[in-house]
Amino acid sequence: MSLRTALTRPARYGALASGTLPVLTFPGVGLAWLAWAALVPGLLLMRAADGPREAAVRGWWFGAGFILTGMYWLIPSIGPALPVLAVLFGALQAPLGLAAWWLLHGEPTARRAAAALAVLPAVWVSAEFVRSWDALGGPWALLGATQWEHPAVLSLASIGGVWLVSWALVTVNTALLVLLCAHEVRLRAAAGTAALAVLLAGPLVFAEQAAPATAGSASVGLVQSGPTPDEQARLEANIKITRSLAGRPVDLVVWGESSTTDDLDRKQSTVDRLAALSRSTGAQLLVGEDARKADGRISKDAVLVDGSGLVARYRKIRLVPFGEYIPLRPLLGWIAGVSAAAGENRAPGSAVHLLPVVDRDGRPLPVGTLICFESAFPDMSRTSAQQGAALIVYQSATSTFQSTWAPAQHASLGALRAAETGRPVVQAALTGESVAYDAQGRRLVRLTTDESGAVTVRLSLADPSARTWYVRLGDWVPLTALAVVLAAAATAALPLLRERRRPGPPPSTTPTGAPPARV
Repeated sequence: MSLRTALTRPARYGALASGTLPVLTFPGVGLAWLAWAALVPGLLLMRAADGPREAAVRGWWFGAGFILTGMYWLIPSIGPALPVLAVLFGALQAPLGLAAWWLLHGEPTARRAAAALAVLPAVWVSAEFVRSWDALGGPWALLGATQWEHPAVLSLASIGGVWLVSWALVTVNTALLVLLCAHEVRLRAAAGTAALAVLLAGPLVFAEQAAPATAGSASVGLVQSGPTPDEQARLEANIKITRSLAGRPVDLVVWGESSTTDDLDRKQSTVDRLAALSRSTGAQLLVGEDARKADGRISKDAVLVDGSGLVARYRKIRLVPFGEYIPLRPLLGWIAGVSAAAGENRAPGSAVHLLPVVDRDGRPLPVGTLICFESAFPDMSRTSAQQGAALIVYQSATSTFQSTWAPAQHASLGALRAAETGRPVVQAALTGESVAYDAQGRRLVRLTTDESGAVTVRLSLADPSARTWYVRLGDWVPLTALAVVLAAAATAALPLLRERRRPGPPPSTTPTGAPPARV
């Protein structure tokens, strides 16, 4: 073994291990404060590499460690495919290692440190944005989501979505890196000042923000059936729990995803039971349907029921990779034979749209309804807000991952979507967690995975015409990040191009093989 190999292998293993540190900041462990410094150990290893190639490899290993631990709960669904995905998605952090080495190796200068404060957050956000493309699986474990319990920090999301929160976190990590590596007192002071300024940005925005515009209120009941032995028992548990809400002033009762496996377009007896239930409670029901339809395909729908029967439905658009469909099934279908991956692909819906909910007094209650994994996608709740939703409702089923960190992480996403859109958000889950947040992302109620039953919450509804800056401007932060990364790449490549174009030394005039001239 060469000396170089002996030195680089421990550093790569260290990068892999350091990729697990940011995972500790998500629900499960929940060390949200650590997110402001969790990237520093990995970045130190990247900048200390002996060249750009090794720095990129360390960034790759860091990214693989992050994905492997952040999504460990997928093992029952995809089995041996998880390490493969970790390696593939980990490659998205190779540019982070390259940027850390390029800008901060050796003794940082003021110019390189200032560039790092812009480029490193841009590289991180760009990688998150690419990874969030639904064709690649969709967003999960975005760094900004770690701050879900801190409305003062989440206020940044109302301006630039979860992406701006991620940007702020990586900026502070980068400033701490400069603080540790720089020797010049003025540079260290500037880095400390930058970190402090970003840390204060969220609370300052929160303090200056006006209270979200409201348009009345509504009472929502969240029904959580808990673990049940089969599909019929699940339906019966939901019906029994809902009956307990009779007599309460509830406007809408929300069940979890897959709360019935009956096709409500064809199973009239179940529809009649649900309609009677709606009449007894005085509230409309939002039921989760997971059934094979008349065309032979299975889909997951949110179905609105009132005292007269079916009113409207929304079909899930963004399906869970491997859980509800297998990408490139002809190539990857074998995974279903060695894991709990989907045996057949579910049928997706076509468009986000509001459901015509009315409160118990018959007044319109515009609700944006989305299903389970769709709570991870900022663009979907943003579309609901643009369409005039006063409330955003999610139906969820994470029972496959009941004893993992997944249910708590999933439930926390509602806080992000509330802060981004300025809308209250509720989520009803089959087996937990069921939660409700106000329009600034503050949690109001919660049913954990150890509980079953119903909880009601009174929500101040958003003015349907109100728009946060994020709803108005959309994904301007990740698009800016991509522009910064491209500009940095062009700047780094320019000297190399000039070097290649520089003419070489003039050719020798001495004929080949001729003896040197004698003087």
